[in-house]
Order: sequence, then C-alpha cells, then structure tokens
Amino acid sequence: MSDIHFGTDGWRAIIGEGFTEENLRKVVNAAALIFAEDAAKAGAKADAPGVLYVGHDCRLDAHHFAEIAANTAANHGFRVKLTQDYCPTPTLCWSVAHDDEAVGGIMLTSSHNPAEYLGVKLRMADGGASPKEFTDRVEQAMDAIENASDGANAQSANSANVSNKVGTVAEVDLMTPYLAALRELVDTEAIRAANLRIVVDPLFGAGRAYLANLLRDMGVEVVEINNAADPTFDGLHPEPIPPWVDRGLAKVRELGYDALFINDGDADRIGAGDSRGNFVNPHRIITLITQHMVNRGETGRVVSTITASALLDRLCRKLGLELISTPVGFKWIYGEMEKGGVMVGGEESGGIGLPGHVKERDGLLMALLLTETMAQTGKDLGTLVDEMLEDLGHLEFARRGLTVSDAQMSNFRNQTIPNFAPEKVCGSRVVGEDRRDGVKFMLEGDAWVMMRPSGTEPLVRIYAEAETTDKVEALLDWAQGIVENGA
Repeated sequence: MSDIHFGTDGWRAIIGEGFTEENLRKVVNAAALIFAEDAAKAGAKADAPGVLYVGHDCRLDAHHFAEIAANTAANHGFRVKLTQDYCPTPTLCWSVAHDDEAVGGIMLTSSHNPAEYLGVKLRMADGGASPKEFTDRVEQAMDAIENASDGANAQSANSANVSNKVGTVAEVDLMTPYLAALRELVDTEAIRAANLRIVVDPLFGAGRAYLANLLRDMGVEVVEINNAADPTFDGLHPEPIPPWVDRGLAKVRELGYDALFINDGDADRIGAGDSRGNFVNPHRIITLITQHMVNRGETGRVVSTITASALLDRLCRKLGLELISTPVGFKWIYGEMEKGGVMVGGEESGGIGLPGHVKERDGLLMALLLTETMAQTGKDLGTLVDEMLEDLGHLEFARRGLTVSDAQMSNFRNQTIPNFAPEKVCGSRVVGEDRRDGVKFMLEGDAWVMMRPSGTEPLVRIYAEAETTDKVEALLDWAQGIVENGA
C-alpha cells in the first residue's frame, strides 16, 4: 500500500526524501486516471480526455518536477498546458476555470511549508480544491497500480516515457491573462489617484514580482522585499504570520507606508501590516473584505471555518448577512461555494476567495481589494482596522502547535474530543461547544478556545480569542495543559 496520503490540501514531502521523481509519477499517474475516468463519464473520448494544467511555485527544481508531471499526465492522453515559469496557485485555478476544455489542474507547491518541502495540489474543472472523495479515489488508484504490478511493471508504469505519450505538452503563459483579469476586478482609477505607498513581501514565494508590478502599474509606490530567486527562502518559512513577517513589519514601520501585504509560498494566502508595524491578522482582513464587498454593492452568504473570529460574526449580524461555519480546510468552503450564493469565503490561515472570480483563495486579489478599500476611503490600513474595532469591539487571537506523543494523541482523540465538557474555562462560563473538527468551547463575551488534531502530523493545534492578549494566553495555556496532561 502507498504511504503517500493527501492531507487538508494536497500531498507534501521533503524534496529528495518523500518527494521524489518516482513518487511524483505515482501521484500524477493516479490523478490522471481519475481525471480521465470522470472525463469519460462526462462524454470525453478515452484517448482524448481533455486539457490538464500544470503549474509550480519557486521550490528547488520545481519546473523540472512540473515537466515530469506534465509528461506523465500526457501519457494518459491529456493535452497538458504547462506554465512557462513559476506561478501562484490561484493563477492555475483561474486558468483551469476559464478554459472550457480543462478537466482540472495539478499544482506543484508546498504552500506555506519550509523550503525543503514540495507537494501536489489537485484542482477541479472549476478551479476549486479537490474534495476528499476525489483524493481518496486517487489514493485508491495508487494502491491498485502498485498491487496489480510486480516491481518491473511498476517501474515501467511510473516512468515518463515521452516517446510513447499519446497526449501533448505545451508551455504556455498563464500570468498575462490572469493578471489582466485581476485588474478588471478593482477600481484602478481610484487606486491611481490615491498616491498610495505599500510594502510587498512575497516571502520568496510565487507571488514575487507579480503583485508588486501589478500595484506599480496602478500607480502605487511599492517597495518589495524578500523577492530574490532563492529556493532556500533565506531560512524563512513562507507563511504570512509572525515571526516570518517580522522583516516586512520592520520595513513598513521604517518607511511609514500605508500598508504591508504578505503572501505565502504559493500566494493563495494573505497577511498584512499597518504603518506602525502592527500585524493585521487574517481574521481582521476577512472582516474588512466582507465590509468592503458590501460597500461595493455585493451581497450573499459569507463562509468561514470553525476557527474564524467572532468579529466576522458580529459584522455579519450587523449587516444581516448569513454566516456559514465549516470545518478547517478551504475544501469545505469550496463545497459551500459550489452550492451558490456565496459572496466571500475565508479561513483563519489567510486564504480568502471570491467565487465570482474563482472558487479558490487568492492572496493577490485580496491585496488589491485592500488597496481599493484604502483608495476609496482615503484611509491607511491601520486606520481602517482601528475604526472596525471601534465599531465591532476589540478581540485578540493567537494559536499554537503542540507536538504530542502517540499516547497523548490517542487520549486526545478518544477521550477529550468526544467527552470533555467543562462548565467554565479560565473563569468564563461555557455557553456553547462544537465538536465537528476537534473541540471548540464558546465562552461568554464572544471569547472561545479550540483544540484540534492535525490530519497529517503528530500535532495538536490550539486556538483562542478574547478581549485581551493576556486572556488569550491564559486560554492557550489552559488548552495546552488539557492536551498534554489529559482532561
């Protein structure tokens, strides 16, 4: 049985260890089989199942691995469109969604993971994240291929024999049409007239140069940092949260610019900072974006995960918007987007998307929308956040990742999650609970604390929100004690 498994969003492993050419071919062979199977059910010819897009981020040898993925998919009859250069994941998603012949996409990225990792994200015909049902079938196909083959045949099945391929591979420019589409989604004239100054930090990832140049084309004065072609990421983790954003926060404070925008390794997430060097977390960003979309005349449901801030709930109640809560992972938000009627969807990690653009997160678009907000209001990002908190009330948020033993994880999964039910937490009364994804306790005053196990690592993540940072830290300490010592 294969030891390759898809987590919350894709398969990831260390380059040269778990992420090898052989394992990549296993994944792409199985994914292509399932894409082709679904295409045949939709009426496609067995030897011409349609178009598959292949993209990649800025990891070591990523384009080489993408070529292997493209040729492997072409062996299944697909006409493969391979990106000419590194691209954000939302670029691949948008390209798939706007090609009527496309049946899906394969993105080589490890998102926010450290530089030594690479992985595969699979995307559906509408550009959205592959649901668990689809990736389960891919894993089953990998197992079936291995079980049906002896060593020699398995090696043959997993080789990229370009001379025998029946499909085609063409390198294409994905960025130009995608960037043009982004320009159409915001008021470029208002942005041009606002004389904004912005620091951009792509964290050495796939957003580098693209967002900075897009803003410059709109008349924004931009300073871009961490933008070298460095597959080591200079030791930074490409995740737009502290401490990895500290360089950007220092730079925006030094320059006194209107905002800092940070993207993760494949630019589907966003973080931000204000002119004072304060980090603006994704909870506050999605709340600002939701208000801005309403100001633009949009309406519809708002979807976020179980780890979303109570700020968003307060705003939605104030505006009369329906707020849907899902388990952690954008694929659950995508599931709500498929039903229709969604205005915006976002998650605590900074992945926010507008289904009218593509049913996927887009860190570049979110930066442009925040820029448009500043341009149209004449206020910098810090002022917008201050006014929002004055209106909705002040809440702080933090999270931790706890590495646990097998025994601790077993006790947490089998005892704490289903059975633990305190009446009070840190002196605050428990007013509700949610056990769909770990366990979350809602407390009086809109505070809450949550504990959930990782699906792929020996890790329990704990989250808390309250009116003060001291209360947040107390809640996290309490949760850590429960996880490590048992309920």
